[in-house]
Amino acid sequence: MRSLPALALIFAALLSLSGCGLLPEQKDETAGWSANKLYTQAKEAMSEGSWDKAVKYFEKLESRYPYGRYAQQAQIEVAYAYFKSGETASAIAACDRFVKLHPDHPNVDYIYYLKGLVTFNEDLGMMGHVSMQDQTERDPKGMRESFDAFKTLSSRFPDSKYTPDAVQRMKYLVSAMAANEVHVARYYMKRKAYVAAANRAQSAIKNYPDAPAIEEALFIMVKAYDEMGMIDLRDDAERVMRKNYPNSVYYTRGLNRVEPWWKLW
Repeated sequence: MRSLPALALIFAALLSLSGCGLLPEQKDETAGWSANKLYTQAKEAMSEGSWDKAVKYFEKLESRYPYGRYAQQAQIEVAYAYFKSGETASAIAACDRFVKLHPDHPNVDYIYYLKGLVTFNEDLGMMGHVSMQDQTERDPKGMRESFDAFKTLSSRFPDSKYTPDAVQRMKYLVSAMAANEVHVARYYMKRKAYVAAANRAQSAIKNYPDAPAIEEALFIMVKAYDEMGMIDLRDDAERVMRKNYPNSVYYTRGLNRVEPWWKLW
C-alpha cells in the first residue's frame, strides 16, 4: 500500500503532465461548427429544456463569431436560457450587457421585459394575493428590481406588446411591496417596538398610497401612536383612516366595547 506522501507525489506528477499537454485533453464537440450549426443546436437544446447546454452553445457562438448575424440574437437567447436555468445573476448581467451594447435594438423592449421577469416570483403568480402563500415572504430587493425593469419598459415602449403584461405585474408588485412593509410593521408591533412600527407603516403609506395594505398600515400607526402616548399623531392617523376607510374591518372590533377600537387589536 502506497503511503500518503507517495500518492501526493503521483498526483502532482499527473498535474504536471496535464499542464505540459501530455495527457489527452477533452475533445470539444463543437470544434469546427459553423455559426449556423451552433445556433441551431442551441435552439434545439432550448426546445428540449437543456438550458445549460444552450448557454454553452450560445456563448461559443458569440465568442467565435462576434460580428456575425447570429451574435446579437445569441446574446438575447442566452439571457433567456440563464433565466430558465435559474441563474438569476447571469441573466440580469446578460440583459444589462445587451442594453448597453445595443440600446436601439428592435428587441430591446423584450430585454427589459425579460429582466423584469428574472426577479419576479412567478411561482407566486398573478393570483398570489388570493392564495394561501404570504406575499410578504418575497425578497423586497428582487421585487423592486423587477418593478424598475417593468417601469422602464412601460415608459420607454408604451406600445410594446410586452407592456400590458408588464403593467399588470407592476400593479401586483406594488401590492406585494406594500404588504411586505406592513408585514414588518406588524412584526415590530408585536414586539412593542412602536417607533419602528409607526415608521415602517408610514413608509408604506408614503411609497404605496393606493395599495390594499394601506388600510392596515394606518391602523398600525393609530395603535403605535396610542401606545407611545402621542395623542395628536394618533388622532391625525385615525382621521385619515376614517376618511379613506369608513367601513374598515378594524372598527368593528370596537363595537359595544368600553375601550377604543384600536385597543382591541
